[in-house]
Amino acid sequence: MIGKLKGKLMHYAWGGRHFLPELLGVANPDEKPFAEYWMGAHPSAPSELVVQDKTISLYTICSEKPEQVLGERVANRFGELPYLFKILDVKDILSIQVHPTKEEAEKGYDREEAEGIPLQAPYRNYKDRNHKPEVMVALSDFWLLHGFKPEQAIESVLLEVPEFNILLPLFRREGLRSTYRFVMEMEQDGINALLGNLIKREVRRKQEGLLTREMPGWWVSKIFDDKPAAGNIDRAVFSLYFFNIVYVKPGEGIFQAAGIPHAYMEGQCVELMANSDNVLRAGLTPKHIDVPELMKHTRFEAITPNVMKGDAVLPGEFLYPCPVPDFGIVRIDISPQNAYQRTAGSLEICIITEGGVLVNNSLVLKRGEAFAATAGESFTVESSGHATMFRAFVPA
Repeated sequence: MIGKLKGKLMHYAWGGRHFLPELLGVANPDEKPFAEYWMGAHPSAPSELVVQDKTISLYTICSEKPEQVLGERVANRFGELPYLFKILDVKDILSIQVHPTKEEAEKGYDREEAEGIPLQAPYRNYKDRNHKPEVMVALSDFWLLHGFKPEQAIESVLLEVPEFNILLPLFRREGLRSTYRFVMEMEQDGINALLGNLIKREVRRKQEGLLTREMPGWWVSKIFDDKPAAGNIDRAVFSLYFFNIVYVKPGEGIFQAAGIPHAYMEGQCVELMANSDNVLRAGLTPKHIDVPELMKHTRFEAITPNVMKGDAVLPGEFLYPCPVPDFGIVRIDISPQNAYQRTAGSLEICIITEGGVLVNNSLVLKRGEAFAATAGESFTVESSGHATMFRAFVPA
């Protein structure tokens, strides 16, 4: 079964107003934020598959005919489509967050179930028993926070930022974990006292053209809309100085493993993740924040960001390696001389991000449109010009 796939839009406050409406051909007269476009079988927002003018819920057919739709291998191992495919438009910085391992997610879910916390309660951490690794591939210049800086670099920050000098003795004596815990568990009055002048200075420096996106102060200033903070200051501001600020060019990607603190900051991307909603947050969000739980699952180690360019596996096909069994992603460049042929090894979802294509000589798709192929289906994708397509799949 091969058909056009219609995803679901998510209007989170951090989303942009123009990229997704233009990509999907959707009007936005009210200037609503368009944050994410979901493609998958998540029960809260399943995509719809259109086959021979009939529209079917992807969640329904995956549930009713798992072996036929997902393939016997995937159905036996996961019992569901194990990934969720998305397009994101990040206008404002997302929450500082960490994802638990599968083992810890199972423990956390079972614990909250035993405590009687309703599944939809806003203060619940664990919505399911799954882990949530994820990979992103940039569609534009993209900026994110990813893991802790090397300790020497953090010590330099504590030396260079006057307000942070007070943290140096603790850092030198007890290291990264104790120092980060100290600032993240600090009383609000202490946070306001420590960060108030810092924010004023960073806002002024940005207005004077002294900051660039490679510098934490640029993002601090963006958070406060180029004006000093009023009221209580979000403790997540500390993370901008402790974490790596990573620039990802279009076509490059980065994988987020369990325990790596991170936050998307600006740009558009393709994102692929395990089919889970387990996120532990530490700030920069109106959603539930649980600093102690986040700290428990955070990897306090220096991370050298691995920005992937994509490994050529076939002519025009580039793989972004992900060390998980739940999902895989490739970018495919299609031209008149380079048609793409494939037999799906699982339920596979493809979205066109540039140009237009013809699938199996019958299904015409333009930029922003997607199709799905159930396990075992063969498909050929052709283009009269240049086109780019991303394919999500479950690895063999």
